Amino acid sequence: MGIFQTEPKKQASRGGNRAVLFVFATEGLENMAFIANAMSLVTYFYGFMNLSITKSATTLTNFMGTAFLLTLVGGYISDTYWSRFKTCLIFALIELVGYVLLTVQAHYAQLRPTPCKLDVAEPHCEAADRGQLALLYTGLYLIAFGTSGVKSALPALGADQFDDKDPKHAGQLSSFFNWFFLSLTIGAIFGVTFVVWISANHGWDLAFGVSTLAVLFAVVSLCMGKSLYRNNKINPKGSPLLSILQVLVASIRNRKLPIPEKAEDLHEIHDKEAGEGHEYLQRTEQFKFLDRAAVNYWPTIEGSSKSTNPGGAWSLCTVTQVEEVKLLIRMLPIILSTIFMNTCLAQLQTFSIQQSLTLDRHFIGFEIPGPSMPAIPLLCMFFLIPIYDRVFVPLVRKLTGIPTGIRHLQRIAVGLVLSVISMAISGMVETRRKSVAVKHNMVDSSEPLPMSVFWLGFQFAIFGAADMFTVVGLLEFFYAESAAGMKSLGTAISWCSIAFGYFLSSVVVETVNKVSGGWLASNNLNRDKLNYFYWLLSGMSVMNFGAYLLCAYWYKYKKVDVVVLEKQGDSDGGVEMIKA
Repeated sequence: MGIFQTEPKKQASRGGNRAVLFVFATEGLENMAFIANAMSLVTYFYGFMNLSITKSATTLTNFMGTAFLLTLVGGYISDTYWSRFKTCLIFALIELVGYVLLTVQAHYAQLRPTPCKLDVAEPHCEAADRGQLALLYTGLYLIAFGTSGVKSALPALGADQFDDKDPKHAGQLSSFFNWFFLSLTIGAIFGVTFVVWISANHGWDLAFGVSTLAVLFAVVSLCMGKSLYRNNKINPKGSPLLSILQVLVASIRNRKLPIPEKAEDLHEIHDKEAGEGHEYLQRTEQFKFLDRAAVNYWPTIEGSSKSTNPGGAWSLCTVTQVEEVKLLIRMLPIILSTIFMNTCLAQLQTFSIQQSLTLDRHFIGFEIPGPSMPAIPLLCMFFLIPIYDRVFVPLVRKLTGIPTGIRHLQRIAVGLVLSVISMAISGMVETRRKSVAVKHNMVDSSEPLPMSVFWLGFQFAIFGAADMFTVVGLLEFFYAESAAGMKSLGTAISWCSIAFGYFLSSVVVETVNKVSGGWLASNNLNRDKLNYFYWLLSGMSVMNFGAYLLCAYWYKYKKVDVVVLEKQGDSDGGVEMIKA
């Protein structure tokens, strides 16, 4: 949303639904490998690398948090140095190398410690040596680094296939994020069922091998669509972080200058000098102190809109640069107020999995593996996403006139409310599970309780719906609201909510344990106060939702103009400015 020059006619034959099919396939295949290992690596660490239970859980949490946090690096590189396609390709290849290393280590016994012998008179457990741990961590963090670049650049690459300045494409762009999340979900379903089953029944080397092949096919799919991708170019404006620093420095250097009342008196370049694809933003009233970065008391060069200011970009910036910084500042409270939801998500991937191991997991003569429980929310999302996109959005669009049905921030709010409900139901289900243990005198028993594991399906399914609203809403919000040169970085910031949610989870659990006197200190869930912990999370989620409402109310969507350059004969035409 800004001022854009017309693109070459050849772009018209590119992009659209044909191009994003390859993006969907890439995301599904890559996420199948990533999620499968995210759900079951604790078993590999503990059973095959001889790490302790605590060390195994910490290693997985650090791996997951790092993978999502490093999306900032991938987003920065994509917005500054490489095209989105090149970023996806190189980072996917890095991820591929990581899976190859883990496959090799799982296949050759000499690269792993000797299996523990705990069922003998003299139990013996050999710790992994430095070389074995080095190979493990190298493979893990190559995967984390690789998937971070894919997750930051791939959503932006897909969204670039639609012109967000064209009202006809606005609905298609919104649908893209829904179907992108569906492809992510389908890949995850195969990961937590098929790949997890292979690791449990046919060995980790084969499971890692399947993950390697999945990422390899993801690379192939990405490359097959290259000729169809539009906007596959490097950001002409250079580093977005450098631009942010210039605005901050210029506003400090010009702090004694008065701010003009009219936006027209601030520095801006409204001609062809900005270059193809440049975005222009209208001045907003928030954070006025930053407007001093665009105060210009120097004359312009004759025949140009450029200033004669000797300080250059470090003492004079354009209104667009200033507004890009304001946008980033306005978006940060939104992402911060969604972190706690992902802290709740981390509990479903840890404590709820442990709950499932105490319940009857048989279904039609088949025992469901504990790490496959996340298939429940994934299946919920698999059915809800098409209904939301094809039924809910068209109906609500008729009432609101908004192409996306409801605004991005409203969609995120729905997800936060559902997460509150999910945590409350988790507390009720845990209370029932503990009552069953007491009733059948099985508090200290290691046998499964006479209670179906599908009782956990309620909390998983509702949180799956919450994820559909919030995660997709965040991706769409940050892509739509980010400046033109920060699209990948914007989607990376949305993934960071998950990273900080994982890191915050450990802090919350440890703090609650200390303050409560040990609600979660026992190794026996039947004696722990997990239900109290879930209700506490539900109450804290209500407070977090209140904070989100304040942030959403305070947020101002960016204002835009559109500039179209038209060629007349052999000479360039004028600049047409259109409000959008």
